[in-house]
Amino acid sequence: MNTIELGPEENRDGQPLVFVHGLSGSWPNWLEQLPVFATTHRVITLDLPGFGHSPMPGQEISIAGYARVLERLLERLGVDAAAVVGNSMGGFVAAELAISYPQRVERLVLISAAGLSTHNHRGSIAVLPAMRTLERSLYAASAWTAAKSDAVARRSRLRDAALGVVVSHPARLDPALAAEQIRGAGKPGFIQGFEAVLHYEIRERLPEIACPTLIVWGDRDRLIPVSDADVFAELIPNSRKVVFGDTGHMAMLERPEAFNALLDEFLSE
Repeated sequence: MNTIELGPEENRDGQPLVFVHGLSGSWPNWLEQLPVFATTHRVITLDLPGFGHSPMPGQEISIAGYARVLERLLERLGVDAAAVVGNSMGGFVAAELAISYPQRVERLVLISAAGLSTHNHRGSIAVLPAMRTLERSLYAASAWTAAKSDAVARRSRLRDAALGVVVSHPARLDPALAAEQIRGAGKPGFIQGFEAVLHYEIRERLPEIACPTLIVWGDRDRLIPVSDADVFAELIPNSRKVVFGDTGHMAMLERPEAFNALLDEFLSE
């Protein structure tokens, strides 16, 4: 499994900080955070099995399985507990980690987390058979786009087509940063990960999350409605919600300075 760890020993006084990417993402989703927080924290990120440079897992992809992967990674790295930050499916996995392995999560940050309105989503379930049938073609098309990421990122129309669903204003992203996001797509874990998000129930267990939780959303999220932020805030006892205006599904990339300041404040509380 591809794991990235940053932060020299002398700058690791802050609590360990773990970043978990979403469906069709990879560790470069956190490029606006890693160098900033590595100066004061032991920073850990990874490509979940089936994504980025990590191979497919030996078993079917599941949210519970990914939580076990994180728990075992923390154990292997000698991290007793950490602040865990997850986006989309990564937020779903982070929430499951906080429920199933509460001793591992000191603080939790959910950015446009899946798990509520995505559960048994009728439209998504309806297209699953076609996605399975076209899996090879979809994978090939995504892989081709990823291979041409630099060229795609330099052209505004292609960049909009590649990233317009996940960020509100793709043209505002630095082309090099946009290219890294496009390069991480087109991986074999997508279909199984998509099914895992659809079929795993977590709503009734959210009140079991005991650690302080920060819920972050964009008001123009096209993938997961901002109304889900209200539900997460209602169900997780020690939580608060922040919604960024004119922002899509990836607030940490779209509003990096504001998000980083918010995260830093939350970690310092």
